Amino acid sequence: MATLDEIRQERQRISERLAQLDAERTKLSEQLNDLVTAERVMTRFGGKADSTKGRKTGHPAGTTLTAPGKHRVPDGQPAPSVLLSDASLKAVRAHSKGATSNDVLSYLSRRFGMTVRPNHLGIALQRHRRAGRLENRDQRWYLPSSAQSEH
Repeated sequence: MATLDEIRQERQRISERLAQLDAERTKLSEQLNDLVTAERVMTRFGGKADSTKGRKTGHPAGTTLTAPGKHRVPDGQPAPSVLLSDASLKAVRAHSKGATSNDVLSYLSRRFGMTVRPNHLGIALQRHRRAGRLENRDQRWYLPSSAQSEH
């Protein structure tokens, strides 16, 4: 009967060790998930994550995100040297008889090579209107009469 007791004790010891290993495995798995999440957040919001292999989604390892405040331009084209705000004023100034929004868009594309979303152009034009640098009459944009005599 001593052998049966030894077998039961050994079995009990192994069961306890397995329970400890399961608990440790669960804890390590949670830590790994937390680290993966933290890496994803750091990568997305501009931190530098130390990843040596590519990810399944997002960008490959070794690429950096654009810093906040920097404009991204598709297809590796250089960023325009002129701001949308300044370019929209120049576009309206170039049309002495007033410019529609489409005129401004085509001028920005031709003259500056800028691809501008219509809502972004509208925001820029409205900002100029509120500041008194532009007027909007009959769906055309004009320089105010005082500004036209200066240029």
